[in-house]
Amino acid sequence: MNASEPRQAAAEVAGRLEQSGFTAYFAGGCVRDELMGEHPADYDVATNATPDQIRGVFPRARGVGEHFGVMLVRQGGRTVEVATFRGEGAYRDGRRPEHVAFSDERTDAQRRDFTVNGLFMHPSSGRVIDHVQGLADLQARVLRAIGDPDARLEEDRLRLLRAVRFAARFGMKMEPSTERAIARHAPELRGVSRERVGQEVRRMLAHATRAAAVSMIERLGLAPATLLEPACLPLGARLTALDPDAGVPCALAAWMLDRPVSLPWPERLERWTQALVLSNQERQAMSATLSVRESLVTRWPDLGVAARKRLAAGPGFADAMRLLQAEGWDASASVGAEVEELARTGLAPEPWIDGHDLQRLGLRPGPAFGRILNAVYDAQLEGRVTGRDAALELARREAEGS
Repeated sequence: MNASEPRQAAAEVAGRLEQSGFTAYFAGGCVRDELMGEHPADYDVATNATPDQIRGVFPRARGVGEHFGVMLVRQGGRTVEVATFRGEGAYRDGRRPEHVAFSDERTDAQRRDFTVNGLFMHPSSGRVIDHVQGLADLQARVLRAIGDPDARLEEDRLRLLRAVRFAARFGMKMEPSTERAIARHAPELRGVSRERVGQEVRRMLAHATRAAAVSMIERLGLAPATLLEPACLPLGARLTALDPDAGVPCALAAWMLDRPVSLPWPERLERWTQALVLSNQERQAMSATLSVRESLVTRWPDLGVAARKRLAAGPGFADAMRLLQAEGWDASASVGAEVEELARTGLAPEPWIDGHDLQRLGLRPGPAFGRILNAVYDAQLEGRVTGRDAALELARREAEGS
């Protein structure tokens, strides 16, 4: 997908609004990202046109937050979010204002969270409209709340984590009063829905700057409310050394191991699942990774060929090796070489026989099926049977010995 396509669609929407006599700018994160040399995936438009006036220009526009002045406009096969300049009333639930009033661009900029997110850009000229000194902060790599940082954080407590994500992602230093306010309000993150917390954590861990983000979470006292487990220092260095290609479940596992908490990892995994609303797939991936890591450290030298092949071919092995390499496990290189050698004869070849073959031998389905099939497959992995006929013969002998 061409990175210019979302910009073109949003620029065409803004252009049509301008042709109809309204002001229309790119707004928020897309402006920040473009000024930082990145290619935003989405572009939002802010305008002085009201929702009814937006619908007058785009009859098929759909209101998704019309009370807040937010409309969705289809253009060039894309959906562009168009929002009316607004001011906001008090926030009672730590997430949304009780009421909004349509206003001007300066007021709209002042209601936003951080100065680097409060910029507007004219789509065709590229001129930046800055009512919050965001350009200076962007150039100085400073993350600063707009206005009173306590007020900004109380409005939406998820901003506690969003501040960390932005600062880490763009290599920014937090402005001191903003940083102190985050540390003061850290316990209030417990009032944010666990789904929203989990989404922010995923975004951080999916980015190359994840170690910096986690370091800030720990340093600012956000970890207890994020993970629902105690603060703890010092931390390990697995997450810092982790393979950049590792996915979010592996990064979560590294973070868990980096935190010296005394509970066994299965209990902690259940707690983290609740804290971050992990999906079944994410939880299972973490469980497999941590379990295989434990097996590699404690059992690998004692495992036979079949057991080693099963472990190496199973879920969690690659991420377990990433973890062990990140923590400098002495045996990681030798285990990797041994697995490469095992792979020459196949780590997980198709079994020579299955349950239907056992039935054709006259066996009735039951608990013995699994034992027989496992025994035959182990022999196949170890090279003791090298074809279907030999596998059937071994199955027959195993059945007779049952």
